[in-house]
Amino acid sequence: MGFATAWTTTAPLPAERCYPQVSAALGPERVTSWLHGAREVDELAVLPTLHGRGIGPALLDAVTHDAPDGRCWLLTSVRATRVLELYQRLGWTQATHPAPAGRGIAVFLGPAHPNRDTAPQPL
Repeated sequence: MGFATAWTTTAPLPAERCYPQVSAALGPERVTSWLHGAREVDELAVLPTLHGRGIGPALLDAVTHDAPDGRCWLLTSVRATRVLELYQRLGWTQATHPAPAGRGIAVFLGPAHPNRDTAPQPL
């Protein structure tokens, strides 16, 4: 049906994958206070034939419900518009806002993340 994986974000962030983009977008202070030690959702996938049945939200909750102090986060491509809409509907706050060209990644803070209200909003 689907799967989700998550782990605790280490300090410093790794130098591979999309982590350099996360560091550049948020800056060192936010990376340290928002992400280090938080639950990072690494993968979330549901079979396309099962979309819209609540499996994705259930999997996301399963890997984040016990995040330390509610601190959980994830990143995704800004081109994954349906996924961006899903996270927003589920109360996740987009903490990075890409250039109008629509390239790169979006970092989201979980619904109970204590810093979600301080995330910059798009212009």
